[in-house]
Amino acid sequence: MVDKDLASLSDQLMLGAVLLYVITMVAYAADLAFGRRRAVAASAGREPALVGAGAAGHPSTAGAADDTHDAAATTAESGESAESAEPAGTAPERREIDWARFAILMNVVAWGVHLGEIVTRGLAAHRWPWGNMYEFTSAVCFAAVTAYLVILTRQRVRFLGAFVMVAVIIGLGVATIWLYNDPGPLQPALNSYWIAIHVSAAITATGAFSVAAVTTVLYLLAARREATGRGGDGVLVHLPGAATLDRLAHKIIMFAFPIWTFAIMAGAIWADQAWGRYWGWDPKETWSFITWVGYAGYLHARATAGWRGRKAAVISLIAFGSLLFNFFGINFLVSGLHSYAGG
Repeated sequence: MVDKDLASLSDQLMLGAVLLYVITMVAYAADLAFGRRRAVAASAGREPALVGAGAAGHPSTAGAADDTHDAAATTAESGESAESAEPAGTAPERREIDWARFAILMNVVAWGVHLGEIVTRGLAAHRWPWGNMYEFTSAVCFAAVTAYLVILTRQRVRFLGAFVMVAVIIGLGVATIWLYNDPGPLQPALNSYWIAIHVSAAITATGAFSVAAVTTVLYLLAARREATGRGGDGVLVHLPGAATLDRLAHKIIMFAFPIWTFAIMAGAIWADQAWGRYWGWDPKETWSFITWVGYAGYLHARATAGWRGRKAAVISLIAFGSLLFNFFGINFLVSGLHSYAGG
C-alpha cells in the first residue's frame, strides 16, 4: 500500500532539489567568473613581487597550465574570502559575496533535499527507491553530486561545480518530465535483495562515470584552447590546464570501473537466481558488457600504450555513450528481460 502523503512529499522535494541545484549552478558560475578574479587581485596586492613577475620558483599564472588553482584558487579553496585577502590596513569600500562558500553551502543543502526525496520515495512505496527509470535517474544524479562533493573534499575541483550541476539539472528534468512514474510495488523480477546490491553498484558507477564524462569534455575544450593559443575572457580561462583535467578524469574512471565490474558480476548472480542462467546475452547484459569493454579499453590504452589526452578522451566518451544507450536506448527501443526498467 503506497503512502500518498509521503509520495506527494517526495515529489515536492524533487522540485525543491531541482530549484536548489539551479541556484547552486548559478553560484558556482559566479564564483568561476568573478570569485577568482577578486582573489587574484587581492593576492597581487599582497604579494606584488611574486604574482606576474615570473620569478624562479613562482611561475606566472599565465604559464601554469597544470596548476588547477593559482593564488586565486588557493585563497578561495582554503576558505579565505576575497575580502579577508585584502592587505592589512586596507578597508574595502563594500563587501563582495563569497560565491565559493555560498555555492558549496547551497550544494550541500540541495544534496540533502535530494536525499530526502529518495528516502521518502522509498518509504512511500515500502521498497528500495530505484525500481524504474525515474527513480534510477534520480539516484544516478544523486550519486553524481555525491561523487563531486567527495572529490571536492580531497582536491581543488570547485571549477567542476557549475558543469556537474548542469548535467544533474538536465538529468532530473528528463526524469521529472518524461520518465515519471507514481510509486508502486516492484515488478516480480525486481523483488529481491539483489536490487540493493546490483542496482546500487550500477548507480554509484554511473554517477561517477557521469562526472568523469563532464571532466573529459572540459579537457577537450581546454586542450583545443591551448593548442590554438586563444586566450580571451571566456569561462575556459578560469579552468585548470588540460593535463590536469585529463588526470582527474582518469582517476575518477579508475574509481568507477571496479564498481561497474562488480555490478555486472552481481547482476549475473541475480540473473541465475531469477532466470536460471548467469548470462543470456539479453540486450541489457550485452550493452553493459560493451560499456565495460569500452572503459577497460580506455584504462588498458593508458596503462600499456601510454595513450594520454585526446585519444584516451575519445575512448572514454564512446564508453560513456554506450552507457547512456544501455540506459535509455535499450529500455525504450529494445525488448528484453530488462524491459520492466521502463516502469
